[in-house]
Amino acid sequence: MNSSEFQQKAFVLLLVVVSLAFIWILLPFYGAVFWGSVLAIIFTPFYRRLLAMMNQRKNLAALTTLLLCLIIVILPFTFMAAALLQEGLMVYQRIRSGELNFGAYFQQVVTALPPWMSSFLENVGLKDTSELKDMLSNGALQGSQLIATQALSIGQNTFEFIVSFGIMLYLLFFLLRDGAVLSVRIKHAIPLSLEHKRLLLSKFTTVVRATVKGNVAVAATQGALGGLIFSFLGIQGALLWGCVMAFLSLLPAVGASLIWAPVAIYFLFTGAIWQGLTLTAFGVLVIGLVDNLLRPLLVGKDTQLPDYVVLISTLGGMVLFGLNGFVIGPVIAALFIAAWDLFSATRETNKGQ
Repeated sequence: MNSSEFQQKAFVLLLVVVSLAFIWILLPFYGAVFWGSVLAIIFTPFYRRLLAMMNQRKNLAALTTLLLCLIIVILPFTFMAAALLQEGLMVYQRIRSGELNFGAYFQQVVTALPPWMSSFLENVGLKDTSELKDMLSNGALQGSQLIATQALSIGQNTFEFIVSFGIMLYLLFFLLRDGAVLSVRIKHAIPLSLEHKRLLLSKFTTVVRATVKGNVAVAATQGALGGLIFSFLGIQGALLWGCVMAFLSLLPAVGASLIWAPVAIYFLFTGAIWQGLTLTAFGVLVIGLVDNLLRPLLVGKDTQLPDYVVLISTLGGMVLFGLNGFVIGPVIAALFIAAWDLFSATRETNKGQ
């Protein structure tokens, strides 16, 4: 090995070490850095229009875009999260006191089953539902306890939350202002051909924008509709269940139905026929239609990912990265498909030569 090769390998090793060390330093504020970058990608087109209107005054355009982001996205989400946590605490207290008993509701449904269904359950060994009832009660208690714990955790870590929030806003401002320069430097540093770099970075930004804007729009719409129908039917905790439906609607196809469908079944089997039919019709024809119409237009059309890939990558991303995973999962899936498409195209080109 000559001196030049040794220096090259040593430099690559140094590059890897300092890059890993830098990532390690950022990990405590991983969420702030991640969402600052995501919001910058989403709001950059608006920033560019403002920049043209403000005679290329970058600081003013970036500050105006930041304020708009605060008003449209961050403040409403913060108020909604606070209301959700407050109602979650109330539901937790009611479950602990026994005022809300999901096991008892389940038992009411089992008792109201027609004879033929009871016989079927007995034949398949599911007649004794006490264990399932206890599991349902414990699951509801643990779920509400998780919300209560998160509320207390946020209250106890207010300083850490404020610091992370400040870092996100600070980073967002500079990513908006200097994003074009950073993008050029990143493109220059990636050791790929110009065409491959352009395609991969374009795919990355497209998927981030489509996933966040599309999924958030679908989630907000389905959550609002679910909360409204629950409130109309007199179901307690409509705001909480609407927020839960919004969160679950991040999962394509199944999402919000995991909440409204069991409630509709409970109504039907306990004699509240019109409530059950109303909720079923509204869930299928209105809430479900939002998912079937908006998601393909806002998410699938731009990302060009099949629904099953979106579902699996979203689930896998959320398991590994928490709430951030609903963006990270589809982005990784899209880059995976794009990279393999490039590889296949390159091989075909080489064969043709």
